[in-house]
Amino acid sequence: MMWQDLWAALALVLVIEGILPFISPGSMRNAMQQMAQMDDKALRITGLISMIAGLVILGLAR
Repeated sequence: MMWQDLWAALALVLVIEGILPFISPGSMRNAMQQMAQMDDKALRITGLISMIAGLVILGLAR
């Protein structure tokens, strides 16, 4: 059961990540350019906040 949940979560991540480039490729390109200009510390903090938000949402959903 755990592997099935893991594969379902991975599939959902791919679907969600594909929404923005599908709907608005120009906006996605601009966002990627802005991220490329951020320094490593800012990217790490952004990634950490994203992971924490994901864990909170997962905890609330479960």
